[in-house]
Amino acid sequence: MRKVSLVKLITVFLVGVTITTFSIQCKKEDSNAVIAGLDRSFKGNADSTVYASFYSNNIFAMASVKPMINDSISFRGVQAIITDDCATANCHGGAINPKLNTYSDIMKYVSVGNPSTSKLWTSITTNDFNKAMPPVSTNNNVSENDKAIIYNWILNGAKEKPDVNDFRPAAVALISSGCTSGNCHNEATSTGVWARKGLIPGLSSSDTAVWSTSNLTTGAVSTYLQLNNTSLRNTILQAYKDSVRKFYSDTLVNASYRPYKTFSTPIAAASVRGPLNNYDDIVFDICYPKGVRSNTTVAYIDPTSKKSYYVKGDFLNGTSAIVLRVDSTILMANPRTGIWGTTNTGGMANQDGGLKPNEIALIKAWYFSDPNIPDVWKYGMGNTGIFKYKVSGKILTK
Repeated sequence: MRKVSLVKLITVFLVGVTITTFSIQCKKEDSNAVIAGLDRSFKGNADSTVYASFYSNNIFAMASVKPMINDSISFRGVQAIITDDCATANCHGGAINPKLNTYSDIMKYVSVGNPSTSKLWTSITTNDFNKAMPPVSTNNNVSENDKAIIYNWILNGAKEKPDVNDFRPAAVALISSGCTSGNCHNEATSTGVWARKGLIPGLSSSDTAVWSTSNLTTGAVSTYLQLNNTSLRNTILQAYKDSVRKFYSDTLVNASYRPYKTFSTPIAAASVRGPLNNYDDIVFDICYPKGVRSNTTVAYIDPTSKKSYYVKGDFLNGTSAIVLRVDSTILMANPRTGIWGTTNTGGMANQDGGLKPNEIALIKAWYFSDPNIPDVWKYGMGNTGIFKYKVSGKILTK
């Protein structure tokens, strides 16, 4: 009988143990408690407002010379999710193929724009545990929040670098949800004062409700009047927007369209803001700033009717923009006069409930990439710039 050395016997034993252990670790289908009742399917909804990018950190394209705190668009990204759940050192980030370390690695398993046919997506959501990743034996699963990020990223084009289509839904959601709370920049409040003032025929005080809220920073109490009839207030707001757009398209020809129903006409203890409920509201507010279409003092008196208007005749003669109101590191110049402002507290971010630095960066990224926002409200007249950083003095130009 052939003799086998003790060393060889130990070697064979160890190899056998290693192979057996690896087989157990990689076995995906098992009847034990690990998969009992396990459901890997995506239980969330396809929500376009979930910001999704490949990298967890993207710097605002026109950041300051040294990126400021509000220039980093930092949100958990697809690469970080894959690294945590799939491309670990002992799995697809190490010796096990396929590798899932880089954008090009991951894109081999993505059908751009179509999550349902992307192997990356089906692997993390399937209940066929012979195909599921991470393997069920690891007792690890991609979280619902992370699945939502991957889903949106694939649906929006699975780009290596995000663009306006990624920024816009999330930025609009941040603005509309944050600014319309507290009975502030919402449609009911905007039309409520008009109704109480008697500017809307057929309405009386009984058609409005009174709300009060406190400023989180100063503690000052503001009173808001809300129009309760949803259908009526939407009709009124649309008519108002149409009037503003028509007037500013040609203030001489359309002089009769100068809006009389203003947001800031002094009315007792009422505090009023322009609506920011949706994308159209927000872009409207950017193109025709509240300070222009509802000045704090009389801007024009009709020589015939003697009616006083708080609406300026030049919509570029103002210093109000979402960027200025959310980012305290930025200063703004009047597009018409070119005169720079000297102070900015980022009031909408710091006083109205708060925005995180990464959220401010996201809003800026959307603002400067959205083609529906005119260049004059991004870079001024003739690309001279109307926004600059306080610290570095860098002016944002196209």
